[in-house]
Amino acid sequence: MVIEAHAFVYIMASGRNGTIYIGSTTNLPRRVWEHCNDVVAGFTRENHCHRLVWYEVHDSWEAARQRELRMKNWKRLWKLREIEGLNPDWDDLYDRIALP
Repeated sequence: MVIEAHAFVYIMASGRNGTIYIGSTTNLPRRVWEHCNDVVAGFTRENHCHRLVWYEVHDSWEAARQRELRMKNWKRLWKLREIEGLNPDWDDLYDRIALP
């Protein structure tokens, strides 16, 4: 039996209704930590997107990546509705997914 690793689509934000970034990964705690600590140069570092405001679990990285690419083509209002459906207060969800 083959067990596929979980993968995630996630949204980082600079603050409530601020700049948002959509990504996908197989290791959500590590990737969010990297964004929060500006480990990798790029969009999230430049725009101070350090708050995990939304995420979704998928059975495979390919499924997560497809969802990420579709969401990147969404209008901003749709993305905001997706965030607020899960996290109406735009709380930082990192503590909920971080390993002890």
